[in-house]
Amino acid sequence: MTEALVWLFAFLIGATLGSFLNVCIYRLPAEKSVVAPPSSCGACGQRIRWFDNIPVLSFLLLRGRCRACGAPISIQYPIIELACGLIWTAAVLRFGVAWPALHSALLLTLLLGIAMTDAREMVIPDQFTLLGAAAGLLLAFAPGSIGILDAALGAVFAFALLWAVKWIAERILKKPALGIGDIHMMAMVGAFLGPAGALLTLMLGSVLGLALGVPIQWVRGRLSPLATYLPLGVFLAMGAAVSHVWGDALIDWYMRSILGMG
Repeated sequence: MTEALVWLFAFLIGATLGSFLNVCIYRLPAEKSVVAPPSSCGACGQRIRWFDNIPVLSFLLLRGRCRACGAPISIQYPIIELACGLIWTAAVLRFGVAWPALHSALLLTLLLGIAMTDAREMVIPDQFTLLGAAAGLLLAFAPGSIGILDAALGAVFAFALLWAVKWIAERILKKPALGIGDIHMMAMVGAFLGPAGALLTLMLGSVLGLALGVPIQWVRGRLSPLATYLPLGVFLAMGAAVSHVWGDALIDWYMRSILGMG
């Protein structure tokens, strides 16, 4: 099989999973089954036939509208499908057809689902985080992974650290702080990236939340008093993605430039 066909196959797998990820993004926060009923138009209720459910392509052929009633289809569907296709292609380009590619693609796909559900519904489903953590631990046994010891330590460390932050913050602020979804998410990140990767994720997520999230929420809060919640999972997902792709380089730069080591 030529490299181009391998890349195409990776894209198709990713785009197909992206289609399923869309279902999860819409249904999991509402505690609905992702298996039944089959996908249907939100406007007219018409069941979507298989040839109208081909990732990205069907949206383009239908010009973004339901075949039955002509209602517009959310642009989120093809964007998520395309993003997942590119994630899986990039993983194969970076690692080849190997276990680390699956490790990378699965982590980034989960992070995308988490970011979208937290941004849309202010919820991080356990189906993403707890099942994701289990997947991270299983993949730790694969060749080229971080190893089961680092994965287990990362999951426990991240969970304990976030739980401690939540406990301390609630006693200082006298109100709920951090969601359990954020804690479960960091356990998943730790299972994939280990203790160092989880700590870097938390640092990056906090910086991104302060630099981007707080100003955005401040503007939204001025427009609507109800729009004051900061979806921390979005920024933790961004931090985890950066940590996964450039974590080693960032840690090496920090050790050399800031601490003067190495």
